[in-house]
Amino acid sequence: MIYQVYVRSFADGDGDGTGDLAGVRARLPYLAELGVNALWFTPWYLSPMKDGGYDVADYRVIDPAFGTLAEAEKLIAEALQLGIRTIVDIVPNHVSDQHAWFRAALRGGPERELFHFRPGRGADGELPPNNWRSQFGGPAWTRLADGSWYLHLFAPEQPDLDWSHPAVRQEHEDILRFWLERGVAGVRIDSAALLVKDPALPDFTEGRDPHPYVDRDELHDVYRAWRAIADEYGAVFVGEVWLPDTERFARYLRPDELHTAFNFSFLTCPWDAGRLRRSIDETLAEHAPVGAPATWVLCNHDVTRTVTRYGREDTGFDFATKAFGTPTDLALGTRRARAAALLSLALPGAVYVYQGEELGLPEAEIPLDRIEDPMHFRSGGTDPGRDGCRVPLPWTAGAPHAGFGGEPWLPQPEGWPAYAADLQARDPGSMLSLYREAIRLRPALGDGPLTWLPAAEGVLAFRRSDGICLVNLAGTPVTLPAHSGLLLASGPLDADGRLPEDTAVWLRA
Repeated sequence: MIYQVYVRSFADGDGDGTGDLAGVRARLPYLAELGVNALWFTPWYLSPMKDGGYDVADYRVIDPAFGTLAEAEKLIAEALQLGIRTIVDIVPNHVSDQHAWFRAALRGGPERELFHFRPGRGADGELPPNNWRSQFGGPAWTRLADGSWYLHLFAPEQPDLDWSHPAVRQEHEDILRFWLERGVAGVRIDSAALLVKDPALPDFTEGRDPHPYVDRDELHDVYRAWRAIADEYGAVFVGEVWLPDTERFARYLRPDELHTAFNFSFLTCPWDAGRLRRSIDETLAEHAPVGAPATWVLCNHDVTRTVTRYGREDTGFDFATKAFGTPTDLALGTRRARAAALLSLALPGAVYVYQGEELGLPEAEIPLDRIEDPMHFRSGGTDPGRDGCRVPLPWTAGAPHAGFGGEPWLPQPEGWPAYAADLQARDPGSMLSLYREAIRLRPALGDGPLTWLPAAEGVLAFRRSDGICLVNLAGTPVTLPAHSGLLLASGPLDADGRLPEDTAVWLRA
């Protein structure tokens, strides 16, 4: 079980309103008690923070807002003493426009070859070199004063690197060794399928094969070289790979490439038994041929929080814009999120839990004048952005700023202290208590393969080697299958011992 730490919002150790490594170190006992096996840190490197740290200016320097390299080394060592390993985040597609390479490129140095600079189209070069669009909205090109254009698949402050250049490959291999030498156990690779571009930079047309910048065959040579480095250190690599083609997805998980990759089909599923079962089956099937472990995640730093997503009766979800059709019912969303926690933790493979999910935090509404996410601005305000799931955590109900530290960089909602970890730790019925108990009991389900059991429509029922998981997404209570004991339930059974709607249970087989 891997816990995702978004450092800026986890815990503030020095009182300046920004989460930091000191705050994480102080909360290591909490994470150990939760039962996590590893911590995945979103980028903690030197950054202008134009995209929450995913605009990296220097991979070998910890951003001063978070601490120092020496503190990071202490954190890695202290966590390991508690049995918790560390996974760092690498962003190979692009760097910050403040990175030394890009600043030298702007001065006309040979570093221009490390990026995608091109002349524009049109009579005076006034049009972008091609029609590619930024992931954050708008064109994927920005024009400089000298008339040239540079490529950025994300924000203009994130120029894309040219992975056909040997220096780009060598630098990233050196960065991997730098962190592996400091004791990290794994690396999460951001936007892992976007690195390599068609050198001709052709216009994008729907259905074009191969795609000019997604999942190009040349990528696999990059990851084979990285895997050789991982094997030297006994490290694990996990890729952020968004691909609808399951066969091509599985290629990244071959024995000489990445160890595992995030499973986004499960994350984006509505609360629907048929869709969830299909996602589970497809995920296990696509991992089986290459022997890679599946991954399961309900939320991360880019996605509307689970309680809010599942609190919509209308389950249609546009992942790109985070748009829903109906208001949120937090009671409904919390009930479903509790059931979903038991479902995900019962599945074979690795589970990723984003900070605050174990507290049942809902998505926060950020005042317009406090939004920082570039997705909001690049969309012209139509996308609310991702700040709502990045609000600093509540630790202590009676303390200023709910015990986070100084006045938080993003405002906490008025009711935030009610979700505080100290309150939930004392409440056996809280979301935190459910997560702690589920993680503690998870081994009791056994480590066998998943076998589906007969079940009514709208009900998910499967067995591992020693346990059964039953999740009721139907409209009426259901009778429990034959079992030898009840391990854990996400909510109370009804008066007849049946499993109510939007509730899950673990049973001893």
